[in-house]
Amino acid sequence: MGTIGRIGVQEQDDEALRTRKAILASTVLLSGVPAQLLFGLFYLPFNENLAALACFAAALTMGVSILLFRAGHLNFEQAVFVSLLVPVLSPFLITLALGGLVNSDFVLVWGIVAPLFATVLLGQRMAVYWLLAFLVAVWIAFLSQPWLRADNNIPFAIDSLFTAMNLSGAAMLVFSTILFFTSQRDRAYGFLAVEQEKSEKLLLNVLPTKIAAILKDNEQIIADQFEGASILFADVVDFTPLSAGMTAEELVALLDEVFSYFDALVEKYGLEKIKTIGDCYMVAAGVPNPRADHAQAITRMAVEMRDYVAANTFCGRKLAFRIGINSGPVVAGVIGRKKFIYDLWGDAVNTASRMESNGRGDTIQITAATHALVQDEFVCQPQGTISVKGKGEMDVWYVLGERRAVA
Repeated sequence: MGTIGRIGVQEQDDEALRTRKAILASTVLLSGVPAQLLFGLFYLPFNENLAALACFAAALTMGVSILLFRAGHLNFEQAVFVSLLVPVLSPFLITLALGGLVNSDFVLVWGIVAPLFATVLLGQRMAVYWLLAFLVAVWIAFLSQPWLRADNNIPFAIDSLFTAMNLSGAAMLVFSTILFFTSQRDRAYGFLAVEQEKSEKLLLNVLPTKIAAILKDNEQIIADQFEGASILFADVVDFTPLSAGMTAEELVALLDEVFSYFDALVEKYGLEKIKTIGDCYMVAAGVPNPRADHAQAITRMAVEMRDYVAANTFCGRKLAFRIGINSGPVVAGVIGRKKFIYDLWGDAVNTASRMESNGRGDTIQITAATHALVQDEFVCQPQGTISVKGKGEMDVWYVLGERRAVA
C-alpha cells in the first residue's frame, strides 16, 4: 500500500476498513481531482466560466476533504460523503450552466460514480440512497430545461465529441465496476470452494462418507443395526514403560508412523477406522456399508499389520502389537453434536476388545464367531479356552496367515 493508500489508516482498523480507506484516497486523488481539473480546463477556452468554476470548486473540495481526513478533522464516513456528493453535484451544476442535459453533452451521467463507489465504500444500503440522489439530480435537470439557456459556446463538433466521450467513459466506468465485483465474487467462490473442500476432507477424516452426507443434509439421530460386522482392536504391548522413556515428540512421531500405515491399510481393504484411544487402534468391517466378506477383509488387514510391525523399527525401537478380532451384530451411530465420532456398541465390540487385551504380542487372536467365517481362507491355530471377563470361558484361535501364503 503506497503513501496515498495509507491516508487515514489507523492501527486499530481491520483489513476491510484499511482497504476502503485506500480506495477512497486513491480514487479521489488519482482520479477524481485530476478529472475535475481536466473538465475545468476544457471549458475555459470556450468562455464557459461557470462550468469551469464548478469543476475547479469540485476538485478543491475533494482535495481539501482528503487533507482534512488525513489530519483527523473528518472521519471516514464524512470524507466519503463529501467525495460522493461532489460527483453528483458538480455535473449537475455544469448541466445547469451549459443549458441542460443535451447542451451539456450529458455530463450528468458521471454522477453514476456516486452510487457505484458508495457500494464499494459504504455497502448496498447506502448505495441505494446515492442512486436516488443521482436520479433526483437527473430529473431536476430535465424539469429545469425550459428555464435554462438554449445554447452554449462549445462548437458542435467538440460538443458531439464530448457527448461520445461522456457516454463512453460512463459506460466503461459501469462495466469496470461490474467486472470488479464479478471478479471479486468469482474469487470469493473460489476461496469458498477451497475451504469447502478442506471442510469436506476434515469431515471425512472424522466420519464415514455415507454418514457425513446424512449429517450435512439434516440433523438427525444416526443409529443403525448391523447383523454382520467384524471389529479389530490393536494395542502396543508394554506401552506405558515404553512411553516413559520417550519425549513427547518421539512418542507422537512413533504412533503417527505406525497408525498412518494402519490408515493406509484401512483404505486398501475398504474398511472403516473408528478411532484411536492412546496406543489402541480400532477398525471395523461391514459398517456403515454392509459386506459379506467383512471377517476376511479385516483379517487380511490384521495379518499385514502384524507382519509390518514385526519387520520394522519405529524411532529405533521394536514394537509388538496385540491384535484381537470378533464378529457379530453391532449398533453403529453418531453421538453428540460437537466433536462427534462414529462409534460402535454391542457385545461383539466388547468381545473384540477382550480378544486384544487377553492376547499376546505379535499375535492375532480371534473368537469362534470370526473363526467360523475365515477358517477356509486362513490358517488358524486353536488355543483352547481362555477366561474372558463378562463372558466366561471362550474358545480362541491365533491367525497364522492366509492359506495360500502359509502353504
